Amino acid sequence: MIVVNLDVMLAKRKMRSKELSELVGITEANLSLLKSNKVKGVRFDTLEKICAALDCQPGDILEYRPEAALPAVAV
Repeated sequence: MIVVNLDVMLAKRKMRSKELSELVGITEANLSLLKSNKVKGVRFDTLEKICAALDCQPGDILEYRPEAALPAVAV
């Protein structure tokens, strides 16, 4: 699964969600959904604006975490 660590970068940059939403041009509500991993995707241009505003790389915001392996099912 992909985990969004946007709150971590906001804290590191001492920036509030409201300020980032204004810089990026998205609503605070959409930014909140992104921060809470409740979105299925993010547009590259939005990700680019977030990275520019936070002076970071996409990998600083997005993290891949393998899901727990499911037990094998005998057939």
